[in-house]
Amino acid sequence: MLFFKSSSGAVHQESQPAEEVKRGGDGAGAIVSLTVWRKSLLLTCNGFTVIDCNGNIVYRVDNYTGRPEEVILMDGLGNSVLTMCRSKKLGLAENWCVYEGEVGGETRARKKPICRVRKNMNILHVAPNAKVLAYVYDYRTSEKKYAYSVEGSYGQRSCKVLDAWRTVVAEVKRKEAVKGGVCFGAEVFLLVMLPGFDPGLAMALVLALDQMFS
Repeated sequence: MLFFKSSSGAVHQESQPAEEVKRGGDGAGAIVSLTVWRKSLLLTCNGFTVIDCNGNIVYRVDNYTGRPEEVILMDGLGNSVLTMCRSKKLGLAENWCVYEGEVGGETRARKKPICRVRKNMNILHVAPNAKVLAYVYDYRTSEKKYAYSVEGSYGQRSCKVLDAWRTVVAEVKRKEAVKGGVCFGAEVFLLVMLPGFDPGLAMALVLALDQMFS
């Protein structure tokens, strides 16, 4: 179940699969593993820098405000890949709409989002979905049921993205040094995806989680 083909350029794949992400289907292809650094390349901005296994910058985010209403995911060359907008609708649950490319205010009114990420408001934490952080809805289909759910703890950098069949298709996990088992902390972590799951969408989910839970 894919939202769109990757428009973010080449993303190098890891030859060694991650143990925590279980393969689905025929398991063809290699698992993609990206290193996410919660820091902008610009000194005056907050944001993210995303690096592949060869050390190439594949995504970047530069925000000038701490709690923006709009976040643009760019590729390594600074081209806009996705635009994420905080929903203005009233309600307790926080929502982010994801558009392909760079979408301004006037264009946004005419363009349909690719998907919507909705924060799960489980105040009492006693329901069966207490572990769910957010739901992802595909706006290209007529189905009202969510396409993906995100479970775990973003603060601990331990999250899993599950599809409708509860197959883990992507994961956020802490990054450790190859030697010595040194943990990099919450500012540097791994984003791991099954073959076929779009890295741009996975990074959009990270950005939404960061706004919702940081």
